[in-house]
Amino acid sequence: MLDDLDRRLIALLRADGRAPVAALAARLKVSRGTVQNRINRMTAPGGVIQGFTIRAPAEMEASRVRAIMTIAIEGERSAAVVKALRGFPEVDKVHTTNGRWDLIAELNTETLGAFSQTLDRIRLIDGIASTETSILLASQKM
Repeated sequence: MLDDLDRRLIALLRADGRAPVAALAARLKVSRGTVQNRINRMTAPGGVIQGFTIRAPAEMEASRVRAIMTIAIEGERSAAVVKALRGFPEVDKVHTTNGRWDLIAELNTETLGAFSQTLDRIRLIDGIASTETSILLASQKM
């Protein structure tokens, strides 16, 4: 269970995942050992921090082709389709959903050509009945 200190530490790490432990400890007004122990606990297998990542400047991401692909699956093939999608580096996330579509895949490619090839390869996955894809033109931070 997370306490207030854990939540504040996570907020600081979200803002700067490379912040030194000493700087985090000073901001939280606790010892370096306390911060390091909590980071170790939260990053251990099964912990609430599953990894660290980078954020690129918006102008760097603007040239990428990002899209949402909705996927209808034949029968009970969801697990096999999700497993196949894990093999695509262009697939950032896969979400299960209800309604007309079974899955939503977030796609991210360097070029329109790579995007087209990715769509063609995904549509060949055994168990996919149909797809519909929308390119993301702009995003707004809320």
